[in-house]
Amino acid sequence: MDFALTDEQVAIFDMARAFGEAEIAPHARDWESRGTIPKDLWPRIAELGFGGLYVSEDSGGSGLSRLDATLVFEALSRSCASVAAFLSIHNMCVNMIDKFGSAEIKARFLPSALTMQTVFSYCLTEPGSGSDAAALKTRATRTNEGYTLNGTKAFISGGGYSDAYLAMVRTGEDGPRGISAVIIEAGSDGLSFGALEEKMGWRSQPTAQVQFDDCKIDADNLLGEEGKGFAYAMAGLDGGRLNISACSLGAAQSALEATLTYMGERKAFGRSIDQFQALQFRLAEMEIEMQAARVFLRQAAWKLDNRAPDATKFCAMAKKFVTEAGSKVADQCLQLHGGYGYLSDYGIEKVVRDLRVHQILEGTNEIMRLIVSRAMLAERG
Repeated sequence: MDFALTDEQVAIFDMARAFGEAEIAPHARDWESRGTIPKDLWPRIAELGFGGLYVSEDSGGSGLSRLDATLVFEALSRSCASVAAFLSIHNMCVNMIDKFGSAEIKARFLPSALTMQTVFSYCLTEPGSGSDAAALKTRATRTNEGYTLNGTKAFISGGGYSDAYLAMVRTGEDGPRGISAVIIEAGSDGLSFGALEEKMGWRSQPTAQVQFDDCKIDADNLLGEEGKGFAYAMAGLDGGRLNISACSLGAAQSALEATLTYMGERKAFGRSIDQFQALQFRLAEMEIEMQAARVFLRQAAWKLDNRAPDATKFCAMAKKFVTEAGSKVADQCLQLHGGYGYLSDYGIEKVVRDLRVHQILEGTNEIMRLIVSRAMLAERG
């Protein structure tokens, strides 16, 4: 069993880290205060191949493994988890187009999505359906020309900002088999957006409701087959859970490293605070948490890449463990900074705020426990 990254994987991580430190970290606080990410960032990220991380090479993507992709998100999140997580959302949409789209829909959307001239948002959650995603109400009614959409999507990262929206809508009966996936382009008649949400974290991502009021789209904007949308959405969640875990890992690691530096500089009672044994124990506990989280995440990614039968269980376990470990470490880093950790100048409080939502999205950590326990019971049988 080899736990070492390959030379290529190390190069991927280093490339993403260097880009983040040069192009994201110096601006992250400003983007947060403005509540938006400059659109010109995305084509520059795409030049590194990050606009289609696990899109097949035949389709023009980078063809990376899910383990490779976690390295990208971990590295970028060292500079800003909010920016890295938004990139993850775009990649989930583009991967779904590559995996489930017809040749025609791929030809229409993939080229500009891979260069990130077209930025995608993902629309599943609704005001009345979060964890119970199969209860969604947004309806797409068949017409001679295509579909007419009516309904509302909630908490959409990129609402009113993105260039296209991949939405789960109801085309048939109640339940998961009545759900289809469609693409709605910005500027479509009947497409509008709610006011920008005021959020605890991820403040650089514009977040708003996406509203469909007799919104008309062509029949060609159907992704794959009618009635398969829920299956497509679920197929993307394992990887999404790995990505968001990697975002927690990278941001928490940056906070831990900043804390190590701070503790060597901060003096109390005549010596630097890293010389107090009680605080050294806290550092050790955080390092143990981070190392355990990293190994767990990479094991789950390896299982997903190798299509292990228990991959979904491991992705759920890793998501629960890593996102909670990341938040715990970030909170301890703030505590060790004392009052300075509470100030925006040091960047620690931003990490605490950004990471909190990771325990909610891509399936709440309560749902992760449910997935794991059900898998355990099935294995027992």
